[in-house]
Amino acid sequence: MPEYGCNRNSEGYIDPTAYHGLKSITKAESSEQKRISTLVFVLKYIISLAGFQLLNRIELKDKATGREYK
Repeated sequence: MPEYGCNRNSEGYIDPTAYHGLKSITKAESSEQKRISTLVFVLKYIISLAGFQLLNRIELKDKATGREYK
């Protein structure tokens, strides 16, 4: 579906039902991803200011949802 856009089906036809059904899910995931990206940026900045270097990936778990980010 990504090659046609969010409001079109895999054959390229406009599919408003699927679009409206997935719109709120996509928006929630986008805001959650922005929140995680901002947090990781701030953590890396603090590490840098303290004179350290990050050697491995940061793994996070949301206390409210239990979702893990790696």
